[in-house]
Amino acid sequence: MERKKPSRKRNNTIFVTLCVIPALIAYIVFMIIPTFNIFQMSLFKWSGFSAVKQFVGLDNFNILLRDNNFIRAFQNTVLLLVIVTAITMSFALLLATIMSGHQLKGKSIYRFIIYIPNILSIVVIAAIFSAIYDQNHGLLNSILGLFHLDHWKQMWLGDQKIIIYSIAIAMVWQSVGYYMVMYAASMASIPTSLYESAALDGAPPFKQFFEITLPLIWQNVRNTLTFYIISSINLSFVLVKAMTGGGPDGSSEVLLSYMYKQAYTNSSYGYGMAIGVVIFLFSFILSLIVSKITDRDVLQY
Repeated sequence: MERKKPSRKRNNTIFVTLCVIPALIAYIVFMIIPTFNIFQMSLFKWSGFSAVKQFVGLDNFNILLRDNNFIRAFQNTVLLLVIVTAITMSFALLLATIMSGHQLKGKSIYRFIIYIPNILSIVVIAAIFSAIYDQNHGLLNSILGLFHLDHWKQMWLGDQKIIIYSIAIAMVWQSVGYYMVMYAASMASIPTSLYESAALDGAPPFKQFFEITLPLIWQNVRNTLTFYIISSINLSFVLVKAMTGGGPDGSSEVLLSYMYKQAYTNSSYGYGMAIGVVIFLFSFILSLIVSKITDRDVLQY
């Protein structure tokens, strides 16, 4: 009796399964299990070094609600997310629109220059802006002095009222070029005939942007918006750690920097993991909210 050969569909299924299994195992080992451990350790009082772990239930979360330093770090994180996301996305769309103009000469050079901050190390960017913000010899105060605006000079990284905005500027500078390139690529795929028809109908460039460009690239804007909001939480931690260390007096702390300080500096690992749970839930809920708010029908041309 002749043996039946395996079908091509079955072979494809086996091949895809063998390709997916290693990635699935890595995802479980490096994502699912650590996340589960964070939730587990948030229920214990533990220094991170001692062999003794005391189960305290939800006490760590109760302490969070009364921790003014945590509340301030949470407020700083939300403030950065709102300011940095709004400014970065607005500038990225504006620059992408300008770079997509057919009459602009040297577009490739301009794109490269604007994109450069994105390929620099975050630590390098922190060093650059720390030098710019230096009170005595920094570039910013020197320029203000050059134009006789001495009354505008500030301790940009020493004043509790403005330090979070100084960090926000560094975050915008680092990110705007990356999203400009992404939006410019989406805009390049829009047929020029749509703009030509709109121009014949008397639509000004401003109206063309909101009636043609933005709706047609909205799916890309939506995806990048969700991604950037989450990545900003990580970016703010690195910049704060490298530029200010959370000072002065904790005024520049963000959620991740405060979690790191509690877990690895103050030997309150369980309390730090409770903060980690809050960050995880906050990021997840925020992603759902942004996804819901920005949901709309995809336009095609």
